[in-house]
Amino acid sequence: MRFIDVRGTRIRVHESGPAEAPPVVMLHGIGRSLEDWSEQHPRFDGEYRVISLDMPGFGLSQRSPATTTLGVLADGVLRSLDALGETRPVHLMGNSLGGAVAMTMLAGTPDRVSTLTLVNSAGFGKEVTVALRLLAVPGIGRRLLRRIDARTAPRVERQLFADRALVTPERVEMAIRIARQPDFAPVYLEIAKALGGFRGVAAPWRTDLLRRVAAHPRPTMILWGDRDGILPCAHLAAARAAFPHARSHLFADTGHMPQIERPDEFARLVRPVLSEVTV
Repeated sequence: MRFIDVRGTRIRVHESGPAEAPPVVMLHGIGRSLEDWSEQHPRFDGEYRVISLDMPGFGLSQRSPATTTLGVLADGVLRSLDALGETRPVHLMGNSLGGAVAMTMLAGTPDRVSTLTLVNSAGFGKEVTVALRLLAVPGIGRRLLRRIDARTAPRVERQLFADRALVTPERVEMAIRIARQPDFAPVYLEIAKALGGFRGVAAPWRTDLLRRVAAHPRPTMILWGDRDGILPCAHLAAARAAFPHARSHLFADTGHMPQIERPDEFARLVRPVLSEVTV
């Protein structure tokens, strides 16, 4: 892992695999970091150049100067890839918010995306955990984000996994470290406001984004955990309708991050989609 300069913004990246191999790019969810993809690096980097990164303002990366939106995050990912010298079309994977960012990249720069893997992705329904909806209440959101500490962080992590054994001291420690970053709360609240409010995820951006993505079909895999406490697995039906050509799979006894809870099965399911495109 290292930091790179992306037009004056310090971005943390994790690279593995041969630089000349086809590129795979992995994007995390809201308030999260590249650690959410650490299980998948060794499962793909024998054949691919694997890149995960802390999107601007998340993890340990600095924020973009602009107010955080899906477009700003997508642009930050593209600029990071440029800074790494990776301008080829990429196999793009996104979990949660990262899925919406991945779709935004495909809609805006289709020449940069060869395949799409959406993992418990935002963008397919209004329902979302009440914890995120509360952030839209004036005055409450910032207070909640400032209270992520050794007492509250384990509760936050437990929402993500069906298997509570995955709420490790290392994951809790990283969550606290991220929450202490100066850009964490402002960026979190900006993107949460851009995506919805107390009533849930807003429909206009979802409808517009899916319309734009439909113009650029790519080999696609849609994955979900049946015990997702953040974005319910009922959204999988809407995702399948939006991507009628896509492969899909519902993991049993799995939460919001199948790439962590079911790492081997995840890689096995995704690999055939990547093999449909060799460049």
